[in-house]
Amino acid sequence: MANYNLVEINIYPVKSLGGISLNNSEVTDRGLKHDRRWLIINEEEKFITQRTHPQLALIKTKISGNKLILGHKTKDIPPLVIPIHHESIETVIVSIWEDLVEARVVGKYADEWLSDALGIKCRLVYMHDETQRLVDRAYAADNEVVSFADAYPFMMIGQSSWDDLNSRLKEKLPMNRFRPNFVFKGGNPFDEDKWKKIKIGDVVFNLVKPCSRCVTTTVNQDTAEKKEEPLKTLSTYRSVNNKIYFGQNLLHEGNGTVKIGDEIEILEFK
Repeated sequence: MANYNLVEINIYPVKSLGGISLNNSEVTDRGLKHDRRWLIINEEEKFITQRTHPQLALIKTKISGNKLILGHKTKDIPPLVIPIHHESIETVIVSIWEDLVEARVVGKYADEWLSDALGIKCRLVYMHDETQRLVDRAYAADNEVVSFADAYPFMMIGQSSWDDLNSRLKEKLPMNRFRPNFVFKGGNPFDEDKWKKIKIGDVVFNLVKPCSRCVTTTVNQDTAEKKEEPLKTLSTYRSVNNKIYFGQNLLHEGNGTVKIGDEIEILEFK
């Protein structure tokens, strides 16, 4: 049997903004620590992503000590510095997909910075620990919760699957188009589609659903420019019932730590 090893760990502290690559990460009840705990909303309290606002790709994120720092990739503006431990007690009910979720307002200073950086009227909110946003009951095993990620706490892609896609494209694309939490090396393209239960480090994960892909994958994460690929090519061989699938959504059993180089042990196949 092939050997599989974890080669990338990524978090995206603010949903749909730039990601951060890590050497190791803590697996918490709702996903990797700090992953998608912040959310940008419009004036109707509805979530905003690169699907409709590709310019979000131009905001980069960094965590330094107990601060989250946002910067702009092309505009010469001072960074936005946000304390990770929120003092704010002002709450708002935000809409994300089918869910209504209580979140805390970060502050007027954050709203003004983001509105200016993005050229739209918007606000920044944070998911506090008391908020329980449940995973879709059709796929949940034990009332699992999730952050402001689309639907599941983790998403994983095999490097071989990515290489297979790039071999079909005229212009090769970077993995960041798909915003995975985990990337592994080893085996054949789409081996992950066959797995049911795996172990990474000391944490057990269940692969519960293939990840359906949207237009965010067509946004260049350095320029915010939108094109047809990779969805155009993926639609020719990864389409089921008019949805395009690439990568796997994961739920986990218990918390722990994962690190680059961890071996992925296959516990059960589908």
